[in-house]
Amino acid sequence: MKPELILTRTYYPNGTNGQITLTGKRLCFSIELPWKDNQTQISCIPEGTYELKKRYSPKHGHHLQVMNVPGRDLILLHPANDALKELKGCIAPVSILTSEGKGSQSRKALAKINAIVFPVLDEKKQFFITIKSN
Repeated sequence: MKPELILTRTYYPNGTNGQITLTGKRLCFSIELPWKDNQTQISCIPEGTYELKKRYSPKHGHHLQVMNVPGRDLILLHPANDALKELKGCIAPVSILTSEGKGSQSRKALAKINAIVFPVLDEKKQFFITIKSN
């Protein structure tokens, strides 16, 4: 069985809310931009299964990159609490959902995911995220 996170989405006009699980147990929630036909910087990405890779940037610190998204690049899992203001197609883990595309305690939620995914990637093994809807 390949190690994978499952992101189950619910779509709303002002944002996409989700729940991220591992082996059926909820790790955290997620926020994303609303679905707008995968348009760059204004839409969440298409549903599907994607490989995760470690990435570092001065802006986001240690985070994950979602690989091989059709028609898109640099899709990240990084901290944000307001999809419309802080995301350009990326996925932000959050501890609490507060409304459509909004949440809180994002850094805490990302740290939880990184603590699970990074050790697997450090062993040169693959880790995936499967995105689907309710």
